Amino acid sequence: MKFTAAQIAGILEGEVDGNPEIEVSKLAKIEEGVAGSLTFLANPKYTQFIYTTDASITIVDAGFVAENDIKTTLIRVEDAYKAFSKLLDYYNQVKMNKTGIEQPAFISDSATYGENLYLGAFSYLGDNVSIGNNVKIYPNVFIGDNVKLADNVIVFAGAKIYSDSIVGQNCVIHSGAIVGADGFGFTPNEKGEYTKVPQTGNVILEDNVDIGAGTTIDRATLGSTVIKKGVKLDNQIQIAHNVEIGENTVIAAQTGIAGSTKIGKNCMIGGQVGIVGHITIGDNVRIQAQSGIGRNVKDNETLQGSPALNYGDYNKSYVHFKNLPKIIERINNLEKK
Repeated sequence: MKFTAAQIAGILEGEVDGNPEIEVSKLAKIEEGVAGSLTFLANPKYTQFIYTTDASITIVDAGFVAENDIKTTLIRVEDAYKAFSKLLDYYNQVKMNKTGIEQPAFISDSATYGENLYLGAFSYLGDNVSIGNNVKIYPNVFIGDNVKLADNVIVFAGAKIYSDSIVGQNCVIHSGAIVGADGFGFTPNEKGEYTKVPQTGNVILEDNVDIGAGTTIDRATLGSTVIKKGVKLDNQIQIAHNVEIGENTVIAAQTGIAGSTKIGKNCMIGGQVGIVGHITIGDNVRIQAQSGIGRNVKDNETLQGSPALNYGDYNKSYVHFKNLPKIIERINNLEKK
């Protein structure tokens, strides 16, 4: 797939400075650019490479002024980083613009789907599945009974969506993700044995949600596990039954959230965070990586540690913790005196 500088400038609403007919067919870092590749310059630390890169085209800010001779054709835009991101998104859309139903695939007689469906080989659509327009379902995907996928959903290879789940518009579910598996509900008897509590609820993903590879979201015991619009979940996250995650919250990899916890909107949660069940975390909360949250958290708090403390208090305490051996030695010396 080849594009000329003029075509790329048209997509980005930029201006060509150099040869408008030069073509590129791949992307590269500016320091590794070769003939036929496209790159960009957004960080001033990499400016030196624009004079040595062999990339055919480089996207730069409109105000860039070359101090030495350059070989690469420039495309000048308002913001080089944003423009390159836009181009990557466009490239992905072109690359993934698949339609049609591959064989073998199973589609229940009661399943319905809209225009421009792509259904990869060995995929399964259960009874009463409802699929909107422009949906792409890659090979080996399982979609259980009564699942609803809205327009422009992408489900990558090997993902599983259990029965009764609801997925909003523009959601992306990556490979190996499991949406709607049973929650971890068991009750002990007098013999110490555990009996399963039926998980009869579902999972709701609102619009514009991204689910990372290998992430699992459990169905509710009753009602719904809800991931609200704009939420972005990294790879290998565990969301337990009846959890609710507020709008535009982002969560990094390997975090685990126990059942019935409510997380507010616009939160940022680092990797490997553990959150207990049945608590409420407010809006705009920041939780540093590897923290353990065992209590309710108010709006706008920033936390770190396990159990987590206020971020500022944690840093002050940690200074003393690092010096603890010296402090103990000083106390022992004082006691001897």
